[in-house]
Parts: sequence; structure tokens; C-alpha cells
Amino acid sequence: MTIDKWPAETSDFQMEEDDTFEWRDYGVEDYATLVVFWLLALDVFMQFFSRYVLGNSIAWTEEMARYLLVTVGFMGGSMAVRTGTHISVEFFYRYMPGWMSRLLMTLVDIVSIGFFAIGAWITWKLADRTTALMASVDIPKSFLYYLVLLGFLLMLGRAIQMAVLRWRNRSPSHPDVP
Repeated sequence: MTIDKWPAETSDFQMEEDDTFEWRDYGVEDYATLVVFWLLALDVFMQFFSRYVLGNSIAWTEEMARYLLVTVGFMGGSMAVRTGTHISVEFFYRYMPGWMSRLLMTLVDIVSIGFFAIGAWITWKLADRTTALMASVDIPKSFLYYLVLLGFLLMLGRAIQMAVLRWRNRSPSHPDVP
């Protein structure tokens, strides 16, 4: 990122600009989530257009928007795991001794991996047992659960990857921790 400054005589306003786009900086889940997000935006636009412009809303768009939003949430969770931006209390890591913060980070990694694995297992069992169809379209509800399962599996894979990287100390989330 570069910071370009307006000429001093016009303003003291600073503006940040991204110079380049590097596709390697993003994971496969980023692109998949972007596609689902744009499907969601198109669906919501169709709902708005049909309801307020045509005066007769398309019935299936509301239900699909709900399911697409759930999909964006779970697939986007993988992006948060990969970048280390899930909600956490980093304050304590800064003031603990190095060995204690490393132990706590390892414990948090293990609990996170366990949570994602259990979530994936429960979602798999739920998807396997669901036979009902969605209300407005003839798509099995299990399809939504399989998308949630995909999100959990992506989060699980990224959590394992980040734990291994932190354990090897190649890419720690907290640079002050040895």
C-alpha cells in the first residue's frame, strides 16, 4: 500500500491506495465466497426489482437469499480462520510470558480444530438424515447442510494449516510471542 498525499497547498488529506491486485494473496475459499456473495446480491436485486418495480415478487428469491447468506457466512468463516481474524482476546497474549502465551495459543488451536471437526461431523449427520425439500423450490434441504459442511471442512483445514504454521513459528499470529 502506498500513501499519496495531496499537494500541501490544497489539503492535508491523505489517501490510501492499493497499487496492485495479487491473486495469490487470496485462497480458493475467498473466490468461492465471492461468487456466492454475488449470487446473493443478484437474488436480492431480483427480489427488490420484482416486488417494487413489477409489483409482484418472485416467491423463491427470499428463501434462496436466506440460504445463500448462510453459505456466505460459513464459507467466509474459512477466510477468517486463514487470516486469523476470528474474534479473540489478544490483550492477554501481550502480557504473558512467552512460554505461557505459546501454550495458550496451542490450546486455542486444539480447541478450534476440535470445534470445527465436531461441527463438520454433526452437519454431516444432519445432512445425511434430512429428506425434506425447500418450501419454494424443489431442492433438498440437505443441499444447504452440505454447503455448511463444506464451510466447516474449509475452516477445519485452514485451522490445521494455521496451527502447524504457528507451531513451526513460520507465520505466528502474535509476532511478540516466541
